[in-house]
Amino acid sequence: MGHTVREKKKLIARVRRIRGQVEAVERALETETDCAEVLQLIASVRGAMNGLMAEVMEDHIRNHVVDPAHDPDPERAKGAEQLIEVVRSYLK
Repeated sequence: MGHTVREKKKLIARVRRIRGQVEAVERALETETDCAEVLQLIASVRGAMNGLMAEVMEDHIRNHVVDPAHDPDPERAKGAEQLIEVVRSYLK
């Protein structure tokens, strides 16, 4: 995936933040933190992972399928933009 090279630092920073969140879940479980707090931590990790997935998937669509900003076919461009929006919505 060549397009991830341009965003490498940003993506790695996100992964490191997610790693920190996962470690927080582990610490909470080890210290027998209240269930509600553990669930909130898990939900945060899931949201962060979904955000990362959406970003990589959107970049993949734009770089390997069709870039709506540069496609001369307006129908394909519209379809690609709709797909990107669906991916963003689904992974929220």
